[in-house]
Order: sequence, then structure tokens, then C-alpha cells
Amino acid sequence: MSSSSSRSATSESGTPKLVNCPQCGTSVPWDTTNPYRPFCSERCKMIDLGAWANESYRVPVEEESDFPQSEQPEGSPPGRN
Repeated sequence: MSSSSSRSATSESGTPKLVNCPQCGTSVPWDTTNPYRPFCSERCKMIDLGAWANESYRVPVEEESDFPQSEQPEGSPPGRN
């Protein structure tokens, strides 16, 4: 582990950096002793996993055509754009 990465995970006093649980906001140490990091508990971790499984979170996508209107993609039937 490089010194720059260890600096980001601990404060200058050597104590673990505190981060907020993304689910409930509780302050938790960013430390290898926390098996649920960045979450505070297994409960918060599972709530977040459930939200992903239910598609509550989505990655934004820009709908753009790879081809200009006048071009036809290779292998597509004639008359369809």
C-alpha cells in the first residue's frame, strides 16, 4: 500500500477516516475492521443491495444513435433506419 493511499484512509493522527453510511448517514470508520464498509451494518448493506436488485438505482444513459439518419447499419434489412 502506498503512502498516498494510506493517507486517504486515515487521518494525520493515524485514526481511521470517518465516512457516512450511504444508507442511513451514521458515521463509520473507513477501516478493514468494518466488514460492511462503506455501510455501518449488514442491514444497511442489504437494503442497498435490494434497491439495486429492484432497479431503484439506475445508471443514466444518453440515447444516441450510432449512425446518422441517412446511413443504414451494416446487416440491417433495407428500408429500416
